[in-house]
Amino acid sequence: MKKEPKLTSVSLEDIIDPVNKPIHYNQAGIECIEAIEAMTENMSGHTAPHAANVLKYLWRHEYKNGLEDIDKAIWYLNRLRQRYTEKHK
Repeated sequence: MKKEPKLTSVSLEDIIDPVNKPIHYNQAGIECIEAIEAMTENMSGHTAPHAANVLKYLWRHEYKNGLEDIDKAIWYLNRLRQRYTEKHK
């Protein structure tokens, strides 16, 4: 006699976790936060948060707010450029 596989119930909350694994940050096989941490590990001052936000908004733009996220990334990139220019005059 063939044994039937045991089925378990899975809730939608088990699959979609907007706090710990938001879908718009998990589209590339690596979580956005992991890429941000790797990218900013050796950055200091204002560089790290501005660079992190640029990556965050570019990472999610196709899955969340589209052009608005691109505009936010540009805003943070311009802010990063401004701070860099001020520091390296």
